[in-house]
Amino acid sequence: MLTSDDLAFFSVVTGSKSLAESARKLNVTPPAVTQRLRALEEKVGARLIDRSGRRLLLTEEGSLVASHSVIVSEAIDALAEAIADRRGAVRGHLRVAAPHGFGRLYVAPVVEAFAREHRGATATLQLSDHPIALLVESYDVVVHIGGPGHLDQVVTTLAPNHRILCASPNYLASAPSITAPADLAQHRCLAVRENDEDVTLWRFKGPRTETATVRVNPVMSSNDGAVIRDWALASQGIMIRSEWNVAEDLAEGRLRQVLPNWKLPSADVVAMLGSRHGRSARTAAFLTMLRQSLKPQPWRVNRSVLPRQ
Repeated sequence: MLTSDDLAFFSVVTGSKSLAESARKLNVTPPAVTQRLRALEEKVGARLIDRSGRRLLLTEEGSLVASHSVIVSEAIDALAEAIADRRGAVRGHLRVAAPHGFGRLYVAPVVEAFAREHRGATATLQLSDHPIALLVESYDVVVHIGGPGHLDQVVTTLAPNHRILCASPNYLASAPSITAPADLAQHRCLAVRENDEDVTLWRFKGPRTETATVRVNPVMSSNDGAVIRDWALASQGIMIRSEWNVAEDLAEGRLRQVLPNWKLPSADVVAMLGSRHGRSARTAAFLTMLRQSLKPQPWRVNRSVLPRQ
């Protein structure tokens, strides 16, 4: 009769490229893995892995056992997590996804602090250009900057964050003056293509709540916000960037806010949670640490010049 230990062992083997890799993961010798695999195959009464080639290939029976191994493993993890949650214990594997730039600066340090404080838990941080496109149910927390995704997702706001229209002083000194959003059509504009948004349609709200919409034709665009910021600093044009990304440049005078009396739609920092993960003790503990790290917003601390909104 197969045991949960058998299925956990086979799950490690099927997730490895070789028996030697399985041995490293299990912290045993390769002969020990081979011996245990043979014993498992004797229990099942069938060959589970074809080891004749350079790579491990599952037989039909092996694929069946592997699929049930995942089901049983997830059920055991869910039971252990439910028991831990009842006791308020933080355990299990925390999975976090976040955008590249923001994730490196503000999420990665919190993941490190979480792992240091909660020794019974492990953590993975996945940085992506499109974290909102990832399946929320596959992660405990998906950090996103901007509007939430689907309506069935649990969303909590972590910190307010403005979008800023800005350019370098050198560019502005040599370019035509800008007194209204419509003037942008005559300027070099830089666009970040991310989150499947219409990045060429720039929307503004004026000081008397009037609205303006400008369709720009970017001279350069990129899916990497850091590249767009570098181009703006090199006086290549005007860009829209999140406050967290340009607050220091504005304070130090490397960038200057354009049309400060006209507001752009905000892009708050939010966390999207899966329906199951949102109730776990590890998720609650991590969100508490992340929210505390963003209050007050670190990009507004010690800035002598703040963007007007």
